Formats: sequence, C-alpha cells, structure tokens
Amino acid sequence: MSMGIFDDMDFLTITVVILIIFNFAVSFYLFKRNDLELFQKIAQVVIVWLFPFVGAIGLWLFHRSQDTDNNKPSGGSFGGGSQDSSIGIGSSGE
Repeated sequence: MSMGIFDDMDFLTITVVILIIFNFAVSFYLFKRNDLELFQKIAQVVIVWLFPFVGAIGLWLFHRSQDTDNNKPSGGSFGGGSQDSSIGIGSSGE
C-alpha cells in the first residue's frame, strides 16, 4: 500500500518539521513587534520553544487579540483626555 509523499518521510517527521516552521514563524512575529521590550521578546520566544505549539499558539493569539483591540475604531476617544467638561465652560448655551 503506497502512501505517495509519505513513502520516505514518516508522519512524525513531517509533524516535527511543521512544528519547527510554526515556532520559527511565531518567533519572527514576536521579534518584529514594536510594543515589546527586548527582554519581553526574548522571554516570550523562550516560552515558544520550551512549550512547542501550545506556547506558540497561546502567545500568537494573545498578541493578535491585543492588536485587534487597539485598532478598533471605537477603541478610544479621539485625542484622549477626559470625557467630562471640567474646564468651566458649560454647554447649556447661556
């Protein structure tokens, strides 16, 4: 029974290669981030390699959720600052 592409490489080898490629991709993704300090980048890459796949998926999803929260149009007010008018000017039209 021939399995085609799986003749020379067994399933475990292919799984390990995919895992290594995924870990490199997430490591590269972490090092390209501008919102992390160097220590944070190194620590998170170590987590990716100490806990393969689970660490990579967890950190990638965490940072991806941080990116989507910060980039939402309703994610904050334009210009920042306080929302109350406490500078002594009323808006009642007096």
